[in-house]
Formats: sequence, structure tokens, C-alpha cells
Amino acid sequence: MSLTLYGLKNCDTCKKALKSLETAGKQVSFVDIRAEADLAAKVPGWLEAAGAKALVNNRSTTWRGLSDDDKAKAETDEVSGLLIANPTLIKRPVIEAGDSVYVGWTKSVEGELT
Repeated sequence: MSLTLYGLKNCDTCKKALKSLETAGKQVSFVDIRAEADLAAKVPGWLEAAGAKALVNNRSTTWRGLSDDDKAKAETDEVSGLLIANPTLIKRPVIEAGDSVYVGWTKSVEGELT
């Protein structure tokens, strides 16, 4: 099964995930979430699979710079538009493995994918 990793080229967590997956012999396609990803097509599916709580990076610099109104959207149906407009709000990496979607690089995600 091939994997697609959505992240940022300069994100240390994304680099670590990519290296671990490749070391485990997995075929991984890297997609820059800011420059190459079709977020309008991807974000709704990611939200359905992982949920807004998992997908919104509320510890990011982007999050801290949002207005209170925009932060409130993270709790509503408007979260999709917020993430599409602000790709760096998406917790990284987002890894698609077949029909499964994994968000972040935790021990459990690493254990499941490597």
C-alpha cells in the first residue's frame, strides 16, 4: 500500500515521519500542504475521518494570530473553510493510507504504519 504524506518541507515532525516510513520500506509520496495539495477536495474527507479536534492545530502560530471569531469557527461547520484558507492550521503530518487518515506523528500512528 502506498502512503501519501501531506505536510510542510521544513516541518521537523513531517521530516521525521517521512524518514521513519521510508526506513520501514514504505512507498511514500510527499505533498506540500501549502503549495501542492488540493485542500478544497481533501479537507472535508479528513474532517470526516479524523474530526476537527484532531485536525486543527491550536498550538500553531497561525492559530494564535486568528481573531476570536475565526477561532470560534473551529467548533462549527465553518472549520473546513478555515482550514482551506489557512493550511498551516492543519496539524501535520496528515497521512493517507488507503481509506484511512492519520493526523500527527505519534507512537501509535508510527506503530500502525511502520
